[in-house]
Amino acid sequence: MPAITEPKLISGNANLSLAKAIARRMSMHRGMSQKLVDARVERFNDQEIFVEVYENVRGEDMFIIQPTSNPANDNLMELLIMTDALRRSSAARITAVIPYFGYARQDRRSKARTPISAKLVANMMVEAGIERVLTMDLHAAQIQGFFDIPVDNLYASPIFALDIIHQLRDRLGDVMVVSPDVGGVARARELAKRINAPLAIVDKRREKPGEVAEMTVIGDVSGKVCIIVDDMCDTAGTLCKAAEVLMEHGATEVHSYISHGVLSGPAVERITNSVMKSLVITDSIEAPAPVRNAPNIRILPTAPIFAQAILNIWNGTSVSSLFDNETLSPIYEGIL
Repeated sequence: MPAITEPKLISGNANLSLAKAIARRMSMHRGMSQKLVDARVERFNDQEIFVEVYENVRGEDMFIIQPTSNPANDNLMELLIMTDALRRSSAARITAVIPYFGYARQDRRSKARTPISAKLVANMMVEAGIERVLTMDLHAAQIQGFFDIPVDNLYASPIFALDIIHQLRDRLGDVMVVSPDVGGVARARELAKRINAPLAIVDKRREKPGEVAEMTVIGDVSGKVCIIVDDMCDTAGTLCKAAEVLMEHGATEVHSYISHGVLSGPAVERITNSVMKSLVITDSIEAPAPVRNAPNIRILPTAPIFAQAILNIWNGTSVSSLFDNETLSPIYEGIL
């Protein structure tokens, strides 16, 4: 069905730079100016969130760009309150563009008497009036089933594949993709297929959350340029330890490609002092100055793929087509 309304973008405070970049990319694709809807998202003195939309949005196709990253609760509430403001202003459809979906790690009951917070967050979003979700690299793919509305889950691996082919084009024959744990094998295999590389696994055992007791490498990494791939990096303890273990097993270089750079606590210092040659993350979470200034951290843009996905949703065309190199390569031409 052809689009009869214009796509309109509105952003909270979580990642305003990404929202502006998406608007710029959409302007390029459409050949016309695409700006963020004029609004204010502020806090009262007691930290209550207040939203006011200055433009008419009646009957419009609205896209709220708001990752629920740190501070997760504040950014989640901003998303819900913006949704309520748009719904009460008679927007035709509200799509939440959530580059990083917070609470995704709480996707099951790992112990007795624990919550499934990801399901609770999904219920809150639907109840607030969100009619569609666009996100990237959910921690667990089954979270899509927590929603009773359409969820489009984009993948960073096609972007990573393009970057690896560009950065390591002279040594692709020596590249080996490594999963930092058994649970991430499917994600690592997907990237390995895209660059036609073999796969290894680092098996880790935890004594308690945040601490890794033992690591074993499954596969021969000697003489290989190892690419660790994962969906998120928090304190970077596991990532740095995995890089050390790979180097001890004969790897010539270790690079890491992580979809979401949470990078809390001592993460940046650990990465700067680690044996990793580079850590590559996306801009799904707005990077603070220490991350941007770190010598061995690079940030890949997600605005091109999100802009095209938003346009495809607005036009009613395929979002999964963006997973193919033939479709994605022109979007990222001249960027990577």
